Amino acid sequence: MNDTSSELREIEAPEEAHGARLDKWLADSWEEFSRSRLKALIEDGQLIANGTALTDPSAKVQTGTLYALTVPAPRPAEPKPEKMDLNILFEDDALIVLMKPAGLTVHPAAGHWTGTLVHGLLHHCAGSLSGIGGVERPGIVHRLDMDTSGVMVVAKSDAAHQGLTAQFAEHSVERAYIAFTKNAPSPKAGRIETQLVRSSKDRKKFEVPHDPYSEAGKHAITNYQTRARFGQAPGAAIGTGLAAKVECRLETGRTHQIRVHMAHIGCPLLGDPLYGSRRGGIIGSSDNGRELKEFRRQALHAAILGFTHPVTGQDLRFESELPKDMQRLEKFLERL
Repeated sequence: MNDTSSELREIEAPEEAHGARLDKWLADSWEEFSRSRLKALIEDGQLIANGTALTDPSAKVQTGTLYALTVPAPRPAEPKPEKMDLNILFEDDALIVLMKPAGLTVHPAAGHWTGTLVHGLLHHCAGSLSGIGGVERPGIVHRLDMDTSGVMVVAKSDAAHQGLTAQFAEHSVERAYIAFTKNAPSPKAGRIETQLVRSSKDRKKFEVPHDPYSEAGKHAITNYQTRARFGQAPGAAIGTGLAAKVECRLETGRTHQIRVHMAHIGCPLLGDPLYGSRRGGIIGSSDNGRELKEFRRQALHAAILGFTHPVTGQDLRFESELPKDMQRLEKFLERL
């Protein structure tokens, strides 16, 4: 369902438009939109053709196809500071490291124009931001999904922003996540290396291309290690767990990477409404306790973050224990 503040535009391609470049034809048809704006919307998965999402602006127009474009409401000019309780682990003039709770969106976006981490940081860091790209704002160098908890670093100065961005681009940042999964990975440890593309059926989702040799999308690498197995899968070999506690270490940082990769190997995250099973009865056991049924997010926590301070050169490493909801989930799993 579209956001109530968005606009839906539809157009059917006439015969004379057949073979034209998609973004150019739409720009010619809808003069109120620039070609660059339409290109960005298409790449963001906002264009549907006969029920299938299109993400390639250079695709060829097909005669008789109904193209439906969702145009999100305009974003506010600049986020305003909002007072917020932040769990600060480290802070100096260059950067701030904090624990993001589940349920907090990092950056303003459709449906979340207020109450984001950026709004809270603007209030907390008032007067101490030296400017990111010439604008007084916090420098978001990586993100956690709204319902993922864990450690984050944010730049307070332009120098720190550039330095941290370079480390993330070089994949020199240590990032370890703890996930609880349906089923247990086999083998117990491994490396998942694939491309990730936006789903053609649901623009909110990403997926591994069906063609293993495809170069579409973005390259993604996740290394995983099973830390514990829980329960016994009915009728399966001894040691085949109903669920598992898995540590994932990222070499790349793609949107939904761990969630997609674990689902790809048959071990979706518990509680994941997008890539997992329905909530409640997730494991498939007759003993789906209250802790599991009431777990209302993907079971994923950014537990370790290590990097070199971009200004002082000091090696920094932060670890955080599982939040209380994931601790309760783990105790339940241990009883299976």
